Amino acid sequence: MIPFSDEELKPAVLNVVEKIRPSIKLDGGDIKLINIVNGVVFVQLQGACVGCGSSTVTIKYVVEKNMRAFIHPEIVVKNVPHGFEDRLDEIV
Repeated sequence: MIPFSDEELKPAVLNVVEKIRPSIKLDGGDIKLINIVNGVVFVQLQGACVGCGSSTVTIKYVVEKNMRAFIHPEIVVKNVPHGFEDRLDEIV
């Protein structure tokens, strides 16, 4: 269990997003924090990352790996498909 509230996590999550953003932008993409719900971080890959076959790898091995290293080892990160920003409960 993550020992932080969602609000307490937000500044740290935003900090990690800013650290990894330049590498994602190198490939023509971007990343946006959508929300944090019960310790699950919902982000949205944008630009060239939308529909890219490597987007799942980017979420798992770039975004989630960095969040776990810099914030807490149990953080889970999920990509929010476009159009699902208000339907996070539907994302598995």
